[in-house]
Amino acid sequence: MSQPVLRLNGISKHFDMTKALSDMSITLMPGEVHAIVGENGAGKSTMIKIMTGIHQPTSGTIDVDGKARSISGPQAARDAGIAAIYQEPMVFPDLDVAENIFISDNSSGLLVRPAALRNRARALIERIGIKLDPSRIASGLTLAEQQTVEIARALSQDVRVLIMDEPTASLSAHEATLLRKIAKTLAGEGVAVVYISHRLEEIFEISDRVTVIRDGNHISTKLIEDVTSDGMITEMVGREVGNYFAKAAGTATNEIILEVRNLTLDGVFENISFDLHRGEVLCMAGLVGARRTDLALALFGVTPPTSGTIKYKGETTHFTTPRVAIEAGIAYVSEDRRKFGLAMPMAIKSNISLATLSDFLSPLGLLKHAREDKIAHHFTDRLNIRAPDVDTPVSMLSGGNQQKVMLAKWLNLNPELLIFDEPTRGIDIGAKAEVHDLIRTFVADGGAALVVSSDLPEVLAMGDRIFVMREGHQMGILDTANATQETVMILATGQLQEAV
Repeated sequence: MSQPVLRLNGISKHFDMTKALSDMSITLMPGEVHAIVGENGAGKSTMIKIMTGIHQPTSGTIDVDGKARSISGPQAARDAGIAAIYQEPMVFPDLDVAENIFISDNSSGLLVRPAALRNRARALIERIGIKLDPSRIASGLTLAEQQTVEIARALSQDVRVLIMDEPTASLSAHEATLLRKIAKTLAGEGVAVVYISHRLEEIFEISDRVTVIRDGNHISTKLIEDVTSDGMITEMVGREVGNYFAKAAGTATNEIILEVRNLTLDGVFENISFDLHRGEVLCMAGLVGARRTDLALALFGVTPPTSGTIKYKGETTHFTTPRVAIEAGIAYVSEDRRKFGLAMPMAIKSNISLATLSDFLSPLGLLKHAREDKIAHHFTDRLNIRAPDVDTPVSMLSGGNQQKVMLAKWLNLNPELLIFDEPTRGIDIGAKAEVHDLIRTFVADGGAALVVSSDLPEVLAMGDRIFVMREGHQMGILDTANATQETVMILATGQLQEAV
């Protein structure tokens, strides 16, 4: 058996009184894809930062090629052949592909020959089996292409351990398949690939071994053939969650809360028509570029439609701004919580009160801190938001807890209609189950939910009906009682359009 390229031995990491990792040990072999799975907050990010020299362990040792080695910083990690790519690629938008690949390469000295640089870049790009012009400016690249640039950059530095942290979370199905193929190609060349993903189907497709961690502790490491989906989930969350994704009993009533007819936004979508009932979850499915988010933003008043009609609670209305929609009792949970959903440096309590700030102000315009604290504690208990206290900045929370804070912000509005855009993107399976339960509780209490999701199992489990779009066009509306992933994809890919 070949020697491990990297081994963590009893690694612990403390941040003040918080223990992020405890006696963590993991072995990475050359030529394998080693998946690491766990809930948000389990310690995966801390482990990555120790491997890449961003954090130093409180205790424990690291071996490279069987010898103890200090990974004292990012440069030391690069010298050891360790690199990482993330869900959000880090490229310089004004530089071309070749320049981005060799941005850290000092071998050319002061004189850089663009033609030679692009030839070297082309060889690296061809090595991972894709077509990409080295002279293209990075600002025009897709997310998948940007991640390919980062992989090529790692290869240029003689990478031996490549850490891929949620690399497909924001990619289309085709792009994700290509990226997984690249990972397997690199493993075939002897690179140790660390693959982190919340998509369990990817884990089974790509991995040779799987390590489960929970609450900063190593739970198990197994060959993929010895792992089952239910067993992995149970180890990740410490409880059985198999029934969390069962189809919930419908609560839809005959009352139509939202009626949309022939809604059009020139150049974006056209002739969209559907009804949403009180007590119903209507899921919006489609591939990348289907324009589902654009439709959701139009309904929320961000980009008002060009033509068509909207009736809300029986009355024709025009949501010209988000404020008008909010005052009518409509809330929008953004797909990008960090950019549009939360004020990351601010406390949990400040984020929860943000959408209804006027309710927390005295006649003199002063903030009622006691009321803000009371509401924040109510929602942290109700939504099981895990944090030291309500004064904790949301930037310090796991993805799942950030998502629940964003949901609390809008639930504090007491809305009647909630629009969710990718409500469980980038959060672990336990938090995903909790968000599903919160949505179901909301509609069971008389609300209505419009859910945009690219996760077909989620769509089939959550929705009472499924509204399918393709390139701004309405393809059909399916009853989930009779729908399958195949029937949804047939509509989403344009192979069939139902009469609507």
